[in-house]
Amino acid sequence: MIKNRFYLYATAFFSGMSIMAIEMGASRLLTPYFSSSQVIWTIIIGIIMIAMAIGNVWGGRSADKDPDPARLYKRLMVAAVWTAALPIAGRYVILGVTLLVVTVVQGSYLVWASFATCLVLFVFPLCLLGTVTPSLIKYSTVNLVDNGRTVGTIEACGTIGSILGTFLPTFVTIPSFGTAATFYIFSAILAIISLIYFISAKKHVVRGGIAAGVIVALIFLPFDYSFAFWENDILYEDESIYNYLRVEETAEDIILSTNVLEGVQSIYKKSGGLTGMYYDYALAAPLMAGEQNDEMKLLVLGMGTGTYAKQCEIYYPGVTSEGVEIDQKIVDLSRKYFELPDEIPVICEDGRAYLRNAGTYDIIMVDAYQDITIPFQMSTVEFFTMVRDHLNPGGVMVVNMNMRSEEEGGINDCLIDTICSVFPGVATVTVGNNTNRELFAGMDEGIFDTFRERVDVLKNNTELRDQLVTVLSGLRIEEGGDHILTDDRAPVEILGMQALDTLISDTLEAYGGVGGLL
Repeated sequence: MIKNRFYLYATAFFSGMSIMAIEMGASRLLTPYFSSSQVIWTIIIGIIMIAMAIGNVWGGRSADKDPDPARLYKRLMVAAVWTAALPIAGRYVILGVTLLVVTVVQGSYLVWASFATCLVLFVFPLCLLGTVTPSLIKYSTVNLVDNGRTVGTIEACGTIGSILGTFLPTFVTIPSFGTAATFYIFSAILAIISLIYFISAKKHVVRGGIAAGVIVALIFLPFDYSFAFWENDILYEDESIYNYLRVEETAEDIILSTNVLEGVQSIYKKSGGLTGMYYDYALAAPLMAGEQNDEMKLLVLGMGTGTYAKQCEIYYPGVTSEGVEIDQKIVDLSRKYFELPDEIPVICEDGRAYLRNAGTYDIIMVDAYQDITIPFQMSTVEFFTMVRDHLNPGGVMVVNMNMRSEEEGGINDCLIDTICSVFPGVATVTVGNNTNRELFAGMDEGIFDTFRERVDVLKNNTELRDQLVTVLSGLRIEEGGDHILTDDRAPVEILGMQALDTLISDTLEAYGGVGGLL
């Protein structure tokens, strides 16, 4: 087989495909724990480039020293076994490495934990795959007459394979079968390429068969795959193109999470009523907007499972809602588990893209921030100007800022200053027993006086009135400053990480270190 250049080209093709598939799978394996951001992608790509560079040097020297193709295909088989083990061992490694990092570093926890995890999980198999191209070039070069064409073809096959390895996991294998199955599929491809060589060369067939058997055992090993393997009340766990998704049920609630370690993206109270979360604070917005008895239109950018829209329609019968949610699977979950009525329309699209051609509203809620995963295009002065232009006279924007950050120039400071540059009237309130802050903004600074007057006369719902009194008592008028985020410069991932580091440090300090937290 090694004399057949088409087999060498096939090896380059499928190895390139597997490299990119592992890279895409790495992102999905890490995202539920570390979020999906430019920072995480930078770490993944950087680690893979380092591994590939080491593999290139190693493969070239190895081929020069001993040009036996069996050495390459042994490495491919080892890479296949390692890749097949990633879904099973990876989640334990992530938690173990993260715990170790938290104990030994001070600050930048997310960067160091994700970096260390990538090193442990992905450097070795990608080093092995990095040896492919220089080894194949060595085997295929028999003279200098056409070696340029041969090398170019090998490189092109690897590149074309990489292209497919980028698109297939994103659009086919991960959304259809999941992250674990994606690793299994491409590990099987590597194993098959290696076995074909061993069988044709009549070398190491037994060893190759044993390795292939290990891969098959890993694939069909009976275990319940779960990112949050310590949880017992999971109703649903899956992945979409955009998110890791988990629905949990407790005695009182049904909860949607898109992060394994912490965070609640949406909640449904079985008993009805208030949630005890930031949605309750955002219920102040209808009393700030327009005339109290008018029918009002609400748009939620980042609909989730529709908690806020349902609350507004319950407590304010004159409100009609619609939502924008980029993830179709979340919309499906909202109908199935969270009792979002069919009468509330949800459009699957990016919030800013939808807003360009939308109508006008009395209330626009921006609830698209998940931990440090803040869409930069929905945090800039250009975006908030667009929101302002889609508000009716007297309209109000409410923004859920989900990480408490009081540092000068921190993420919330930047968001507040940016919004203050667009809206004359801006106020915030800190959500109790939570890390969230709600921001209210309008073109009239008097909306907060109007809110105070309407709360004073609100008597028909004691539960709602008590909640709004809490909002009123914590309301802080914001003046704004010079920390303006723009489409050209909005380092929200870095700012978010800084806020997250502070939250982790404060939590560790409160519990007396990692030992107390455990």
